[in-house]
Amino acid sequence: MDAKLLTLGFVLEKNKILLGMKKKGLGEGRWNGFGGKVEAGETIEEGMKREFFEECGLEVKKVEPVGKIEFSWETKPTVLEVHFFKVIEYNGEPKESEEMKPQWFEISKIPFEKMWKDDPYWMPLFLAGKKFKGKFLFNEKDEVIKHELKETTEF
Repeated sequence: MDAKLLTLGFVLEKNKILLGMKKKGLGEGRWNGFGGKVEAGETIEEGMKREFFEECGLEVKKVEPVGKIEFSWETKPTVLEVHFFKVIEYNGEPKESEEMKPQWFEISKIPFEKMWKDDPYWMPLFLAGKKFKGKFLFNEKDEVIKHELKETTEF
C-alpha cells in the first residue's frame, strides 16, 4: 500500500467560500480547495501554506486543522491521506496560477456537481464548524462506492 500525505485548505468569509478550478493533474476540471503534497522536511501545516501560496497567491498566516480523510480507489494501490484545514488568517488577494483558477462562491451556490463526489458528504460538517475523519473508496469513474465519516474532536 502506497500512502501519500496531502493537504486541502479552504477560506470561508461570511457566506462565501474560496474554491479553485483545477487546471491540470489529479482533479483536473473540478472545483476544490487549495493544497497538495507535503514535501520532505515540511510539517503538514507548512505544506498546506506553501501549496496555498503556489496555487492562488494567498499567504496563509493562521489555520485550524479540521479533518482527515483517507481516499482510495478499487483499481489503484495508492491511499491519499488528506489533512483538511480552515484558513483563519491570510494576506493577499487570490490570483490565478498555472494549476488553479480561484473563485468565490456563495455557500448556497457551491458547485457540487463540478466537484469530487465525496465533497457533499463532508462539506456540510466543515461549513458547520465541525471536525471530521473518515475513509472513502472510489471506483475507476471516481464515484464513491463505500465510505465512513464521523464527527470527531481529534485526528
